[in-house]
Amino acid sequence: MHAPIGNFDNATPGPDALDELTRPVADAVRHWRGSVPADQIVYVDTDPEWADTATFVEHYGRELLEQSANCVVVTGKRGGGTTLAACVVLSTARVDVNGVVRRHLGARKASFASMDTATGETGMEYGGITPVGLPGDWPVLVDSAVVDLPYVLVGSGRRRGKLLVPGKAFAELPGAVVLEGLGVVA
Repeated sequence: MHAPIGNFDNATPGPDALDELTRPVADAVRHWRGSVPADQIVYVDTDPEWADTATFVEHYGRELLEQSANCVVVTGKRGGGTTLAACVVLSTARVDVNGVVRRHLGARKASFASMDTATGETGMEYGGITPVGLPGDWPVLVDSAVVDLPYVLVGSGRRRGKLLVPGKAFAELPGAVVLEGLGVVA
């Protein structure tokens, strides 16, 4: 199969690559619902040494920078309560944690979750966290620029491999809320 974006040696429809994914991501692909067929989610095998965005685009193509998104886990706190959420923004932007995220979560304080919290709560590897397969009760805040792209490169749940996902599929993820201005161009 030829990948819809990028130049990858190995591209496989997500439902045929379940063994390459972490359990929560594989389960999400296996039970996929929505207007985008599951086989349009594509797994591409990549070197885990090149998982970080800057290194990744050097090896797999600079054009991918404009077609990549990062998924970060944030913590919102209000009183004694804590809310975990995921934020998905283009790789060329940063998450507006203290503005858009804090207000949307109704939190007094919002910050990036610790690595232990992010990996422990998602069941995914740090550096590979993806919005596909997150806990069902989490808000998944998606910048509108992500949804507007034909395909978006995101983590696969592991540092090895990435997912290529149609942009409109992010709006259909469980708990997804599409927000303007979530990603701020740095």
